[in-house]
Amino acid sequence: MSDPHADDAIENIRPAPVAMLDWAGLDWSGRLALFLRIMACVSMIKGLYSWAEVCGIIGEEGGFEAHVQSWQVATVFFSVIDLVAAVGLWLVAPWGAVVWLTSTVSLIVVHVFIPQVYGTNLLVIGLNVLAITTYLALAVLAAREHPR
Repeated sequence: MSDPHADDAIENIRPAPVAMLDWAGLDWSGRLALFLRIMACVSMIKGLYSWAEVCGIIGEEGGFEAHVQSWQVATVFFSVIDLVAAVGLWLVAPWGAVVWLTSTVSLIVVHVFIPQVYGTNLLVIGLNVLAITTYLALAVLAAREHPR
């Protein structure tokens, strides 16, 4: 005997939506993971940009050596910490978020309290504060979703 609805089962099979692209279909933990992966890409770009400055690929005439020592130290610090943060964020590891928060807060501090290094860029400060606030909100919502 043949089931008359057997063909319907095949027609109703749809590919599952790509979890990383379906923001509305994700739970808060999934949204947090997606946000961390986006921030991993941003950190990777920032780290590679800093290394390009250190290597003299981009930047002012005279290269890395032409800058003051405080700029050199800050640039090397961010070139290393941003790439380490990118790896940790991509893995969605707890240490990745800690390293990323350290990098982000450090960049805000440099822009606010040590303007002679990079200057005071309000856009950079605002975007970093927004990123930290978004992370904290998503982390709290994800924690509420899975109470212990």
